Order: sequence, then structure tokens, then C-alpha cells
Amino acid sequence: MGWCCVMIDYVNCFLLGGALCAIGQLLIDKTNLTPARILTGYVVAGVILQAVGVYQPLVDWAGCGATVPLTGFGYSLAKGVEKAVAEQGLLGALTGGLTATSGGIAAAVVFGLVFAVVFKAKEKR
Repeated sequence: MGWCCVMIDYVNCFLLGGALCAIGQLLIDKTNLTPARILTGYVVAGVILQAVGVYQPLVDWAGCGATVPLTGFGYSLAKGVEKAVAEQGLLGALTGGLTATSGGIAAAVVFGLVFAVVFKAKEKR
């Protein structure tokens, strides 16, 4: 793969990731939605877009620009459920999402604990 193809991959990643971030910022600035509702909406949107077959082409086109934002977490949940249902049947619908995302969830817990121990919290003023 030449350097030109690699640069195009980076541009695609930036375009989709940047668009997702810009949409989130617009939702924060222009609506009364709380950040928690926007974040939850992004995860649910990732699940729905994967379920209807729209998100996989975005992942193929933009790579990490599609898998790193919160919509990517929803995509990972949906992919995990899809795989587990194919292997285990209906029980996979309950276990597949957590199995597919357990590494990221565990990392978030561990890093949160490390930061809580290392850094002292300050009161908001």
C-alpha cells in the first residue's frame, strides 16, 4: 500500500470522526439535551445503524473514525450480539454485547481507578 492510500485512510478517518464530534457539539449547543442523553443517543444510534446494515460500510471506509467514537461502542455491542446469536442462539442476545466489549469496559474501570488513586480531586468553584 502506497503512502497516498494511507493518507486517504487518515483523511477518511478524520472526516467521519470529525463529523460525529461536530454533530455532538451542535446537539450540545443548539438543543436542551444533556450530554448524558447525547452520549446515550450515540451508543443507541451505533446499535441501530449496525442492525440495519449502515454502520459496517462506514467502518470499512473510515476505520477508527467510525469505531472510536461512542457510535463505535454501539457498533461493537451489535456486532457481538450478532456473532453470539449465530453461535449460541437466543442466549447470545444476552451475552454477546458484553463479551464483545468486555476488554474496553475493563480498561475503562482500571484506568479510572488508577487516575482516582494518582490524582487528587478538587472541588468545583
